[in-house]
Amino acid sequence: MNHQRTYSRRTFLTAASLAGLAAAQAALHPLQAQTPDAPALPEDPTKVPGALPSAYGQRSAFEQAQRLAGSFRSLTPLQELHGIVTPASLHFERHHNGVPVIDPTRHRLLIHGLVERPMIFTMDELKRFPAVSRLAFIECSGNSAGEWREPRGQTVQETHGLMSTSEWTGVVLATVLREVGMRPDATWMLAEGADAAAMTRSIPLAPVLEEALLCYAQNGGALRPEQGYPLRLLIPGWEGNACIKWLRRLKLGKAPSMTREETSHYTDLMPDGTARQFTFVMEAKSVITSPSGGQEIRPGFVEIRGLAWSGEGRVTQVEVSTDGGQTWQRAHLQEPVLSKCSTQFRFPWQWKGQAAVLQSRCTDETGYVQPSRQALVAVRGVNSVYHYNAIQSWKVSRDGTVQNVHV
Repeated sequence: MNHQRTYSRRTFLTAASLAGLAAAQAALHPLQAQTPDAPALPEDPTKVPGALPSAYGQRSAFEQAQRLAGSFRSLTPLQELHGIVTPASLHFERHHNGVPVIDPTRHRLLIHGLVERPMIFTMDELKRFPAVSRLAFIECSGNSAGEWREPRGQTVQETHGLMSTSEWTGVVLATVLREVGMRPDATWMLAEGADAAAMTRSIPLAPVLEEALLCYAQNGGALRPEQGYPLRLLIPGWEGNACIKWLRRLKLGKAPSMTREETSHYTDLMPDGTARQFTFVMEAKSVITSPSGGQEIRPGFVEIRGLAWSGEGRVTQVEVSTDGGQTWQRAHLQEPVLSKCSTQFRFPWQWKGQAAVLQSRCTDETGYVQPSRQALVAVRGVNSVYHYNAIQSWKVSRDGTVQNVHV
């Protein structure tokens, strides 16, 4: 009899628990259906039933940051981010003929040309080499291209959104090239992707050999398909198009000849009609992310925040102007300050409700100072598409609204 009573009690408690769960689910439904614009605010938040399990890693419904996507690229919402690391899901991407779907078990990397032992590597074989992780930015050479002639971008995402920073993991290029026996007369490398465009770029070996990585992971996880899964080349500080995604072939050779395959690169059109070529490194650049275009501020204390980066090394100084470049004051650099990685800066400002123009300019460890727009255009003209790194200006109107301007 005692056993029977225990069994009945358990049955009752189980039924009661199931009924309670069903009631919680029923109560939760209307809460989940509401949008972040009109949330139900209970007097005691601890009495709101928690959400049932969903796909792990999704953002809160109250956070709206997302990449601005087009037919061939997606832009990072830098003005919505915190710190220097870009979430993998928000990292900018650029593709030239779609994003390939690649089975990593079938993917291969061929290394040939001026090597003693031409070899084909599987992904598992590449992952057996010593792994290296580092923080580094990648910037598309066409970042801010719309700003050459007029202030076109409405937000930081639109003006500077083709730059992102991640922690990249892979094997050092030099390690793999030693395995295949790179010959002493090999001075250039052709890198080719497995996308439909067969994206290829010519790369001099000497300046990149010890820094370039063959990456298979980003921010602790496998590369996203848009970031070159399962393998991409990373050359810290160099224009993004040299960091070939979906990497399938490396051909080592001597100085590039005039064949199309061995001279694949972008050029910069100059005012006199000539074109600069092999301009790989992304020069020092910065942007104020808050306050910035599309935002509003109120009189009183405002912390001016932004990002600075340089393909030549570390950022050593960032200055901020609130009067359109007439006077400058040093901003605080937030640690860590790393080579060829974005650096966050901060500057305290008391806004008194008057019109203002906010600017930032950075200096890197080589002594190079980010130029004004006038200085850059005086040398480069306005017919180029690539490597625009001029000082960005944000105008704060008396009503607190902020917009992109040229001064």
